[in-house]
Amino acid sequence: MGINKASKTGHETKTRGNTFLSFTRDLIITLLLWGYFIFGFILFFSPFYLIAFVCPPIREPGIQCLNHLFYKGFFSLVRMLMPGIGWHIDPSVKSLENCIIVGNHVSYLDPLMMIALFRRHKTIVKSTFFKVPVFGWVLRAAGYIPSMPKGRLSSLMVRQTTALASFLEKGGILFVFPEGTRNRNAGKGVLEFHTGVFKMARFCRSPINAVKIRNTDKLFTPGRFLFHTGFSGVISVELAGTIQPDYDNETVSAAGLMEQAKTILSEKQRRSPWDYHTDKP
Repeated sequence: MGINKASKTGHETKTRGNTFLSFTRDLIITLLLWGYFIFGFILFFSPFYLIAFVCPPIREPGIQCLNHLFYKGFFSLVRMLMPGIGWHIDPSVKSLENCIIVGNHVSYLDPLMMIALFRRHKTIVKSTFFKVPVFGWVLRAAGYIPSMPKGRLSSLMVRQTTALASFLEKGGILFVFPEGTRNRNAGKGVLEFHTGVFKMARFCRSPINAVKIRNTDKLFTPGRFLFHTGFSGVISVELAGTIQPDYDNETVSAAGLMEQAKTILSEKQRRSPWDYHTDKP
């Protein structure tokens, strides 16, 4: 009895110790990453944002480029602080341009990753974020589109949507998460899609590329403040499929495009070789 009791106590102490160390590591790395967001922006990036803002001819592409570099730096820091994580970015995703990209949405990291991948980009953002000081200014200056425009945001959405076709023709991409919110049941199907982005695709006569993002929720879980630094799998972004609509055909509809994209992403939901892989690709 004495031996069993001692063994049990020792195991519990070890478990509590490991838990404390894991929490401490998560906390320290999370604070370092949030420190990058705050101090990195203020000390290193804010002067360049101000320069871009006071120069209207370069304002929008300049802000987009700065956002791209800022979040690219963020993920470089993530890789440095958490070397156990593997990364697989499909080369065919990196080469996308002149198109609309739709993807699944499982973590706050998803849009940041897309911005880090594409220098010339736009996206649809929740309207409430446009009211946040400084952050809302950056969203407007970058040409991002409010999701549910009301009041002054209505004219902003009309202006940005009207200019979207020209932006895509010049090599830009619009990326959107048509589920509209983070899917907390990753791996068990996609949520219902919103048709807005598919109406934009028809308006711009743009091809649609569906991408599958995996495991960002394992690193930064919805509802959790701390990064899960013990995660040692692979975060991946894969091209799931491409839709090339014949927009001259009157039967092409936003609803039909939405169903095609949903089918592509649902079929790609099956297990990927990157789901449980533990080494860098």
